[in-house]
Amino acid sequence: MCQINTDPMKSQTGYLQVVVPPNILDYSTSTDMVVPEGSKVTLHCEATGSPAPNITWRREDGQLIPLANGRKVQSVEGPNFNISKVNRLHMGFYLCIASNGVPPSVSKRIMLTVQFPPMISVQNQLVGAQEGQQLTLECHSEAYPKSINYWTRDKDEIVPQGGKYEPVLLDNAYKVHMKLTISSVSPSDFGSYKCVSRNALGDTDGTIKVYRKLRHNSRNDIFEGNQDMLKERDLKLRGRKETSGNEEDDYEDSAAASNKDSFSLIFALVTFTIYLYHHPQLRTLHPA
Repeated sequence: MCQINTDPMKSQTGYLQVVVPPNILDYSTSTDMVVPEGSKVTLHCEATGSPAPNITWRREDGQLIPLANGRKVQSVEGPNFNISKVNRLHMGFYLCIASNGVPPSVSKRIMLTVQFPPMISVQNQLVGAQEGQQLTLECHSEAYPKSINYWTRDKDEIVPQGGKYEPVLLDNAYKVHMKLTISSVSPSDFGSYKCVSRNALGDTDGTIKVYRKLRHNSRNDIFEGNQDMLKERDLKLRGRKETSGNEEDDYEDSAAASNKDSFSLIFALVTFTIYLYHHPQLRTLHPA
């Protein structure tokens, strides 16, 4: 208050507000956490400043945060970040950001680690191959702590690295893409393969069976040719039906065609029998 001692006295009152930028209190703020999947987790962040700072939680990688109701949000407001049932999608670095309009805003980085036993998914459990071709088998594994991953054969023998076999592991956080490439398939390579994943919490495996795929032959060509003939005949009958609009005529045409085919087959069999009768030497089998 500024005062002048006159008669009457004069005075002027002013108000001074001191602002203080935010400061996160390390001793009362959560540190890095390691929790099992499915458990309840609470991250707490406490800060001082004037005016009182607001607390916002964000993922460091910018991904959305999954909530219990199935929604995904960009940020969570408030000093407490509660996760009722944590899963592997929650794993990562989180930023506790404190701001009150007085620069600078401050943040603290907290790592949330979620542990779970290995899981394996196999897209193709049955794979066909021909001898001599190159073949690649694939599995997808998820585990944390990071798992040990390898391939085995029928009697749980580990597939060695080198030579015709080339196992490759592609890591991405807690996910592993397992590949086994066989440069040239031989008869001994047909059978069952297992992709195995192990960590301190357990182990699991996925099975892929490699079978011999037959080569394309003339019998398949004949079969496919017959299928094409049947399809062509069916299309002709359908087109005739659409043109005439009379189902009885189509039925009669189909029946007439069928009777004609039967008569041709009987005629051919009778002709062949008569031919054998007049040429008995064709019925005699001579040793090779």
